[in-house]
Amino acid sequence: MNIEEALKELESETNVRFARLLKIAEMFFGKPRNRGTSHYPFKMPWQGEPRINLQKGKGGKAKPYQVKQVKVALLKLRDMQDGEDNE
Repeated sequence: MNIEEALKELESETNVRFARLLKIAEMFFGKPRNRGTSHYPFKMPWQGEPRINLQKGKGGKAKPYQVKQVKVALLKLRDMQDGEDNE
């Protein structure tokens, strides 16, 4: 899966399963730094925002604002990769 496919899959911010969002985040940002809590914070390849900190919502769904966090991070990652390609 590439970034464009991931972004397409996350278009509906209100209808994304938590397990799928976690898998997509792991695919692009590595394993979360989970220490036995309900939160899944990810180490980002940059300092500052956007950050990703996932927590399961009701009914196994991802929280919409967290889907948006992942989308923003994927866009930044894509922009970074595009910048490397142009050098």
